[in-house]
Amino acid sequence: MSEEVILSAGIDVGTSTTQLIFSRMTIKNTAGFGKVPKTEIVSKDIFYRSKIYFTPFLSSEIIDGAKVHEIIKKEYETAGISPKDLSTGAVIITGETSRKKNAKQVLESLSDIAGDFVVATAGPDLESILAGKGAGAGEISKKSGKVVANLDIGGGTTNICYFKDGEVYDTACLDIGGRLVKIEDGRITYIADKVQDFINKYQIPVKIHERADVQHLELLTDKMAEILAQSVNLCKPTEDLVNFRTNRLITVNDPVEILTFSGGVASCMDQEYDVLQFGDIGVLLAKSIMKNRYFMEIKTAHAMETMRATVIGAGNYSMNISGSTIEYTQKDFPIKNLPIGKIRLENEADIEKIGTEMQKAIDYFRDDGEEVQIALAMKGLACPGFLQIQEIAANIMETYDTLFDKNIKLILILEADIGKALGQALKRINSKGRDIVCIDNISCNSGDYIDLGQPIANGSVIPVVVKTLVFQG
Repeated sequence: MSEEVILSAGIDVGTSTTQLIFSRMTIKNTAGFGKVPKTEIVSKDIFYRSKIYFTPFLSSEIIDGAKVHEIIKKEYETAGISPKDLSTGAVIITGETSRKKNAKQVLESLSDIAGDFVVATAGPDLESILAGKGAGAGEISKKSGKVVANLDIGGGTTNICYFKDGEVYDTACLDIGGRLVKIEDGRITYIADKVQDFINKYQIPVKIHERADVQHLELLTDKMAEILAQSVNLCKPTEDLVNFRTNRLITVNDPVEILTFSGGVASCMDQEYDVLQFGDIGVLLAKSIMKNRYFMEIKTAHAMETMRATVIGAGNYSMNISGSTIEYTQKDFPIKNLPIGKIRLENEADIEKIGTEMQKAIDYFRDDGEEVQIALAMKGLACPGFLQIQEIAANIMETYDTLFDKNIKLILILEADIGKALGQALKRINSKGRDIVCIDNISCNSGDYIDLGQPIANGSVIPVVVKTLVFQG
């Protein structure tokens, strides 16, 4: 296969800013002549970066969807890109913005105009991963062999991602960011609820509608910096860390060896600004982190990107491609927002239990017995024999035919490199003629969602985005 170039978009609607990138990805079969094909993304080149806009809001709880739509449309036109030119990408809504009342509607409308496989996603775990990869922390970990943690400190949240040997190791998110206290004309106009509770607890003299005193605000940001140090195990954790968590905290015990910083607050570490220049506490928080004793003691590396880390992650790292040994009868792609049900298939003893495992996974998604399209994920056997493949296929098809009408597709996501063998075995016993998609080299878990794009590289691989879709009221 000769090289194939596809275009990708990354769109980030964040608490503070909205931005967009376009990039080119080159896909190539890297296996030698006569070997089993191995199609990989061999290069990624960002060729367009939008202006950075303040995210528009109609109120504290409502995103100005029409204005965001206008911004994205304008940037597409400026870049000379049509949605039909794009093969992949992601529009991600991040931080506090994902909790606004109309976040889901805005995200879905943007996905509709952005391109057929520019997928919609939200959620702190994926945001942490994309920001960490966009900042280059994953690459630093891969090259150094060190445990690297990236703190992406934005307007509403701090997303944390640990990398070990270049791979994602753990994630966390805190409700700490630069826009959680807002200032206008020298007075405080907004304080987020968690921050207000924290202010009350420590009797910090910071009050809404009163004059913004820099020294008093520093008392607040110094304590926030201390909590961030706790979040990456630089000092003993306290109850305050638990109170500021968004969803979960870091659970691994490995000490961080290198830190990187990205996000809007990190950009304030790189150059001097007036402390209240942006009408919030972002600059002060940056200064508090830089002078914090725990952060001063740990080795840091310069992030490849700060302000644009998440949007570059969305454009360049949201998509994987399946293995080259896949099988599918499905003709209409993309397929979006498939919930994942994971079943256990790791050794020979698991084969006879597949039906029971599938029943449990499928029942989880059923609503009053209604048939629901899902994708089933499993690790798969590393080197199964012919008879084992036939047995796995028979158990899967029997269960599907018992539970589902033929209009429900059989979509299997495997980690082991057995997609084509299992897919062909399923096709031979597909008496109902249902559509089958069987792909491999993709890892995902129950609770994830998966999007499958139009097959590329002469139909030999399928673009895949594994994501979370989380909206909080």
